[in-house]
Amino acid sequence: MKKHLSITVKGNVQGVFFRASTKAVADQLGIKGIVHNQKDGSVYIEAEAEPADMDMFLEWCNEGPEKAEVTAVETHEGELKNYRNFEVIKRNLL
Repeated sequence: MKKHLSITVKGNVQGVFFRASTKAVADQLGIKGIVHNQKDGSVYIEAEAEPADMDMFLEWCNEGPEKAEVTAVETHEGELKNYRNFEVIKRNLL
């Protein structure tokens, strides 16, 4: 049974290709959802997947891409939104 997680990744996670790398990993694992930068410097992810795939995804989120320095990953379980794919959301943070 799929689950939905809201994930906030903190640390040096902007400007290091975190969003693009997150999409690549999500696509590889069959994760559906979204990722975007937040004004506070964190990255926000909504992810939906089977528990085993979600566990692998969360492991990756704790490491991130090569130049990232992840200091914390916060997760909250929520209601399924039935995303059809995984998208990078580009928002103007100014």
